[in-house]
Amino acid sequence: MPSNLALGKEQLLSRRQLLKLGLGSTGVVGAAALWQMANHSQSIVKVPPTEIAASEGVTQPMKMLRNFDYGTLKHENGRNIREFRLTAGTSVIQLNSAVSYNIWDLNGHIPGPTLRVKQGERVRILFLNKAGHSHSLHFHGVHSADMDGIRPVSNGSATIYEFDAEPYGVHLYHCHIEPVTRHIAKGLYGMFIIDPPKPRPPADEIVLVMAGYDVNDDSHNEYYAFNGLPHHYMDNPIRIYKDQLIRLYVLNIIEYDPAVTFHLHANFFNVYRSGMTMTPSEKTDVITMGVAERHILEFSFRYPGKYMFHPHQDAIAENGCMGVFEVINS
Repeated sequence: MPSNLALGKEQLLSRRQLLKLGLGSTGVVGAAALWQMANHSQSIVKVPPTEIAASEGVTQPMKMLRNFDYGTLKHENGRNIREFRLTAGTSVIQLNSAVSYNIWDLNGHIPGPTLRVKQGERVRILFLNKAGHSHSLHFHGVHSADMDGIRPVSNGSATIYEFDAEPYGVHLYHCHIEPVTRHIAKGLYGMFIIDPPKPRPPADEIVLVMAGYDVNDDSHNEYYAFNGLPHHYMDNPIRIYKDQLIRLYVLNIIEYDPAVTFHLHANFFNVYRSGMTMTPSEKTDVITMGVAERHILEFSFRYPGKYMFHPHQDAIAENGCMGVFEVINS
């Protein structure tokens, strides 16, 4: 990384600087080849094998379940820095056999990658906009005003966001260019996890992001989904082991609906609100979340079998936002 790019404030990058980063004329594919992905986790637990369909494409709900992006770990001036590269682009997704939908994506996927760091690490986000409109990335958490991600990044330009990871918890990132609701609803969002200084107990960790699709621009969602694709986890149940602690990172990013619930069948879960506590606030089987709310839910199943999860608003569930945990013997 050239020293003049390791900045403490947001700035647009010149074409020459983009070429130094490998983000100029190489395009999305060329830039992706430069990214170094750290494939590790805090703890080792036994996780059931997951079948990932080669045809999932932009929406990769099975892959996203347990896929955490730790970025590239660097050491600069005695500090750990987690460096990530996010590229906004455009894609067409197939919501069902009859309906396709134009979206904005991040790194060729919807939702964007689940970014994961430790509290106290320096976070550096290299953001390239190739999506045809001005966009930005706003991160929830604590940072300075010049890192707030409300400044437009024009198509073909890039910027750097850099800040300390704090506080620990389950956060999110999303585009903050007006109309913000539309930019989020069309795909520019993802989960941002900051792990606490003392790791949580070992668990099978799973990500579920609830989102909606307004396919006719009437400010009303016609379809809903977990991790990008309606009904996917009904047809492809999520396998988990009996008696295994499950740590579920749940984010509600459904625009146009003021609030939704998350309900788990035949069980109860401990709630760690916003993931900003090590002690559960309550135990329940249904929780209400407004737009952008997120929590950690922990549970385990005593008995093998298939158990549904879904919002308790029937129209939202029936139009795509529901799935099944398949509990198997280890």
